[in-house]
Amino acid sequence: MANSFVFSSESVGEGHPDKVADLISDSILDACLALDKTARVACETFVKSNIVVVGGEITIPKIQDKKTGKTKPIEEVINVGKVIRDAIREIGYVNDDDVFHADSVFINNYLTAQSADIAQGVDAKKAEGKKHAEQGAGDQGLMFGFASDETEELMPAPIIFAHRLGRELTAIRKGQRSVKAPWLRPDAKSQVSVRYVDGVATEIVNVVISTQHTEAVKHAEIESFLIKNVIKKVLPDALLTKNTEFLINPTGRFVIGGPQGDSGLTGRKIIVDTYGGWGRHGGGAFSGKDPSKVDRSAAYMGRWVAKNIVAAGLAKQAEVQFAYAIGHPNPVSVYVNTFGTGTVSDEKITDAIQKVFSFKPADIVKQLDLLRPIYRTTTNYGHFGKADLPWEQTNKVAALKAAVKK
Repeated sequence: MANSFVFSSESVGEGHPDKVADLISDSILDACLALDKTARVACETFVKSNIVVVGGEITIPKIQDKKTGKTKPIEEVINVGKVIRDAIREIGYVNDDDVFHADSVFINNYLTAQSADIAQGVDAKKAEGKKHAEQGAGDQGLMFGFASDETEELMPAPIIFAHRLGRELTAIRKGQRSVKAPWLRPDAKSQVSVRYVDGVATEIVNVVISTQHTEAVKHAEIESFLIKNVIKKVLPDALLTKNTEFLINPTGRFVIGGPQGDSGLTGRKIIVDTYGGWGRHGGGAFSGKDPSKVDRSAAYMGRWVAKNIVAAGLAKQAEVQFAYAIGHPNPVSVYVNTFGTGTVSDEKITDAIQKVFSFKPADIVKQLDLLRPIYRTTTNYGHFGKADLPWEQTNKVAALKAAVKK
């Protein structure tokens, strides 16, 4: 008897309040790294109505007074307000009727320097109570990486499909397609449910899109436009059937959106950011954190490792877990699970990845070249499955194949 189930994943648009917060945090991070690649950044953002609040810890060694050791206020070297307004403008909150508007939001800045106690654990130098002089993990925690061979991106199909819908919706709204929809506004969500039979995607059961719009447009126009120009354009014809259900703005109206309609906070879309619920998640968010924070860098490392395992043909699915202790340079555990799809044992793959990759925080940063202002490109439509990001390389396939044979 066939094993059949339906799995759903969602994505959100750039104008979703939580993604507004994520982009602001990542924009501040990139501004810091552009100034000093050794900057330590943990930036959180809250948005609501016409207010933006940023807070967290930022240390930029280049702006420290060498005599006193004190750090200048970040506003003296980075125009935080401009960074925030530019990010909001890029998203598209620039309409005359927007309560949350790039030019008129009130900004509250509560960014301070990183705690010396945390810095001591992360810095590559000896300190009292620290047992080594290597760079350690910025916090304890566990991180997962995942890959699957069911799409060309080596990602689960439901989350990739949901992201495709969001990207296309945004491209139309920003005038990057020949079709026009001037009634579209920045806030949006998408969701795709896929039926699997014996592990293979066989049909899309339903598609949900909710998009913010202007007052004047009729629901029927929104529905017909999105089905024709978004859903049927980007989703595979072979998986759309006569039984596929389309749920477009199912409440009937979505005029009030973005931070006017709901509050937004950095790090609340961690499942959207990763594998849509298919692969497990350690719980740490990504946006606004520099790569000394293993919440972010080790999750990217996990994706790189898992993707190379699958690309090497060692498994059809692979999940990798690391766990760290704050200040400690080596992971306290490394675990691989191929869910019975491996061509060799999980133990052999675990041994192989530890020969091919280094999981020390400093080595992760070096291997993936993470001390660059690249993080704004990760914020929207998932941190994984984008070919131009360094952790999406499949450049360790040959080394893994060789390692499992030893």
